[in-house]
Amino acid sequence: MPRPALRRSRNSARMSSDIEAALEALAYRPKLHTRAEVLAKPSPVPAAAGLYAWHFRIPVPEVPLNGCHTSADGTLLYVGISPSRLASPQTLRKRIGTHFRGNAEGSTLRLTLGVLLGLELRRVGSGARRTFTHAGEQWLDKWMDLNALVAWHEHPEPWRIEHDVLKRLSCPLNIDGNREHPYAASLSIRRRHAKALASALPIADEAGQRRRLL
Repeated sequence: MPRPALRRSRNSARMSSDIEAALEALAYRPKLHTRAEVLAKPSPVPAAAGLYAWHFRIPVPEVPLNGCHTSADGTLLYVGISPSRLASPQTLRKRIGTHFRGNAEGSTLRLTLGVLLGLELRRVGSGARRTFTHAGEQWLDKWMDLNALVAWHEHPEPWRIEHDVLKRLSCPLNIDGNREHPYAASLSIRRRHAKALASALPIADEAGQRRRLL
């Protein structure tokens, strides 16, 4: 049986290797995919656990880009994981799909992008959910079609290396696990303000908006 010090050394080396592999796939040499590619059938996104990174072709308003990893294809602004814990049924395919075609209630990334792009957050349905309404979410879909690219990296326990990956990258759209980033506090305030304003406004007639779009 390996001695404890040897086991720790091996575990540390494995962790370091896992972090480097994730950085390579997410930032340094990412294979980027568009919204259309991700939502195609069959989807190229694996139904597995891992990390994912969002790159944007044009700057998102107000977001500082100092230290961000930039390439000819865009700038990396956000890193996420799926699942966030062992018992979760989430996968990369489910989570990335939710970011691309869901709404602000179910996607932290969509909430952040919509707020920064000037969309109005509203209560919908019974009032328990907050989205950018049908029209706003459709507009965000089109914006992401043109500007959002995603890369991923499979890892059986992505939560074990998430913090280290965030430490090595500047990801201004991350808040959880990224509080030391100079933009995190400002972004958190912007999102809280949008939610408070939505709570103060009447419930949006989302069904009526759908009829007017037809």
